[in-house]
Amino acid sequence: MTEIWIVFAIIGAVIVLFIWDRLPVIVVCVGCALALWASGILTIGQSLAGFGDPATIFVASLFVIAAGMERSGVTAWVGQVLIDHAGESRVRLILFMMLAVSVLSALISVNGAVAALIPVVVVLAVRLKHAPGQLMMPLVFGAHCGSLLMLTGSPVNVLVSEALLDSAGRNFGYFEFALAGIPALIGGLIIAVFLGPKLLPSRESKNLPADLSRHAHTLVEQYKLSSDVQALRIRDDSRLVGSDRRALDLSDRPGLALVSVKEAEMAGGVARRDALQAGDTVVVRGDPVAVGALAQELGLVLVEEDVGADTTANTLFSRESALAEVVIKPRSPLIGERFFPGMVTPSGDLVVLAIQRGGEDVIAGTALEAGDTLLLQGTWEAMEVRLEPAEVLVVDSPEVVRRQALPMGPGAQTTLGIMAVMVLLLATGVVPAAVAGLLAAGAFLVSGILNVDQVYRSINWTTVILVGAMMPLSTAIQQTGAAQMLAEGLVAMVGDSGPRVLLAGLFILTAVLGQLISNTATALIVIPIAVVAGAQMGLPPEPVLMSVCVAAAAAFLTPVATPTNLMVMEPGSYKFFDYFKFGLPFMLWFFVVAVFWVPLVWSL
Repeated sequence: MTEIWIVFAIIGAVIVLFIWDRLPVIVVCVGCALALWASGILTIGQSLAGFGDPATIFVASLFVIAAGMERSGVTAWVGQVLIDHAGESRVRLILFMMLAVSVLSALISVNGAVAALIPVVVVLAVRLKHAPGQLMMPLVFGAHCGSLLMLTGSPVNVLVSEALLDSAGRNFGYFEFALAGIPALIGGLIIAVFLGPKLLPSRESKNLPADLSRHAHTLVEQYKLSSDVQALRIRDDSRLVGSDRRALDLSDRPGLALVSVKEAEMAGGVARRDALQAGDTVVVRGDPVAVGALAQELGLVLVEEDVGADTTANTLFSRESALAEVVIKPRSPLIGERFFPGMVTPSGDLVVLAIQRGGEDVIAGTALEAGDTLLLQGTWEAMEVRLEPAEVLVVDSPEVVRRQALPMGPGAQTTLGIMAVMVLLLATGVVPAAVAGLLAAGAFLVSGILNVDQVYRSINWTTVILVGAMMPLSTAIQQTGAAQMLAEGLVAMVGDSGPRVLLAGLFILTAVLGQLISNTATALIVIPIAVVAGAQMGLPPEPVLMSVCVAAAAAFLTPVATPTNLMVMEPGSYKFFDYFKFGLPFMLWFFVVAVFWVPLVWSL
């Protein structure tokens, strides 16, 4: 009995520390695991076993998969489809938005889906003159509904599936969650469409993320790249054929500036090889007379009489080619260096398209000063590597721009193939879920869509450590008899009222805890209690565990219930009580699904 009360004390301390929120989550979780060892309840192996558990590994792999989808532009494509099909109808916008985020969250988890679509929804709100508060909460609640559609939707899904394997010798199927998730999503759509206008605020937000969907066009206009721009093709008999690209240095030609050189075989982007070839296109800006003289001298032929902003932007910004605006920072080692438009940077993989000082073009060859702005062009990989050092300040991160403005970028087809194989493996159960997740994550690494550093950065280590460090608490709850004791108390309270009252009690316990602490931590505490309570009443584990899963997803009433709830608080200009007002109908509907619908699908 003493060990049981020690476990209860540790659980109480964990909950208090989570609510107090003064210590990092990982400190509380690791402290919980160590306390179980220090008290003698678990061995050191048992206390640390969660970090090697297949469920923990699978959760970590999902973050890598989400990063791969974002980096390859698949999530941006989903957002673009949403923009194209939503139109100006509020109802259609809500329906398409919630359906899109629910499918994404089912594939890559709630956090990844919401983070990917927040900028898109902000853009929609601005364009259609809707208050962001009318859209942001339906977005995140739609993601919570979508987390119940597939195994990959939430770490809680993985945990209840593992618990079913331990108690019944089988996992929940990959799509089996949808039997509860689809009714939950349908009800959520109805609530958002009909009650949203009345329950959600229409406040203006002061801190909206920037709309970068037309970023390239903005830069082209800012640096006047579309003004007096001409495209010239290198003829077969041109003296430039076979020469080094530096032969196109126009710094000594007044009134002319090189914009880019596009390789003949490329659909977009600028030349990266050293030697120029026949058919390459040279894009220059300057007086038409000076451009004509240059063409005659170098053996070039005019391709277009005028290259507009859209054409220039599409040439410079594509799946292969990125643009970045940088500012020379104080004490930068570049101060005093002489740069000019059209030159290749010393690294050899970036091109300087334009230089401005105080919003005006800088004369070619002028020494750089602090505060000068440069427009650079290069491959996405080069931007990521070269802009990392602290020589300049990047105005808009190329990676953020890429996610918003470049749907279905490089590697998108490979990403879709990887996702299809992973879903097939998970749906058929040919390999364990952790293996399928690791194979998919490894495929993103081997294919080059992600590198090793990006894989490390993509993983939300707080969540992974939380799952791994809190798993031993579930073991202790079962091993000491604490789960048995709590389950007996819960069954005694239910009495002869029936199994649905037990499900109602488990829902309330899970949902209340889930508004205060992580729903993943809540599930790890409640799952062993639910399994024992169900067994004592002679109930199969499937409906009991699925009911807990639905309750854990019902994190609607507070902004601190999940990271995604907090993520939309500022762009939506929400106050604490807004979550309760709009979340209560969702909570009641999830109660109906967990207590009345789930027992119909998985018979009690």
